[in-house]
Amino acid sequence: MNEDDDLGALCAGAGRSLAEAERPVLERHGLTMWQYVVLSALAAGAAPSQLVLAQQIRYDKTRLIALLDALEADGLVLREPDPADRRARVVRLTPEGLERHAAVRMAIREVEERKLAGLPLEARRLLRSALAHLANTE
Repeated sequence: MNEDDDLGALCAGAGRSLAEAERPVLERHGLTMWQYVVLSALAAGAAPSQLVLAQQIRYDKTRLIALLDALEADGLVLREPDPADRRARVVRLTPEGLERHAAVRMAIREVEERKLAGLPLEARRLLRSALAHLANTE
C-alpha cells in the first residue's frame, strides 16, 4: 500500500494493522474489540437504551444483547429499567467497567504511540482529526 491508494483501502489496511496490534492488549484484559467499543461508548455516558447504544456504535441491535450479557456477567455493565419506559433498559458502566476501560484505553494509547512514532505530533493530531471527520460523515 502507498499514499496514492484509495482512502477506503488505506483506512482498511490501517484498521487491520491497528486491530492486530491491539488484539493482545484486549486479550490480556479479557475483552473483544466489540466489547471494548461498547465500554468506550458507555464511558462517554450511560446509553438511554440498548437500541440507542446499538445505533451509536453501529452494531446490530439483536447481536448487542449477547455482548451486553457477557459484559454484565463480568460485572462491567449494568442494565436497569428506564424509569420513563419500563420496556427499555438504560445501560451504564459499573465502577469495575470504568476501571477496566481506563486500563485498556491507556494500553491501547501506548500501542498507538508506537505505531505513530515516526510521525511528528502535528501530523498525529491531523490524522486523528481527519479520521474523526471521516467516521462522523454520512
